[in-house]
Amino acid sequence: MKRLPTVSLADLPLGGQAIVAGLRADTPGADAALLQRLAEIGFVADEPVQLLRRGPGGREPLAVQIGETLFGLRLLEARCVEVVALAGPARG
Repeated sequence: MKRLPTVSLADLPLGGQAIVAGLRADTPGADAALLQRLAEIGFVADEPVQLLRRGPGGREPLAVQIGETLFGLRLLEARCVEVVALAGPARG
């Protein structure tokens, strides 16, 4: 089966929708506790996610929706989440 290309959640465009592919243990600055916390709050494979907003100057926090829940993530946290981007940002 062909593997789809993945990107970091932090690299999604504003409004971008994706499906979580997994968590990256090799992200600089990340540790096992951070990865466990992300998994516990819902960042697990096959969950839909959308990047809703970025903080001032396009930085942090990132407002993301995972399933039906809204979270504010630091850039480090968002870089740990590997996603498969879906076609284009949502229109609303």
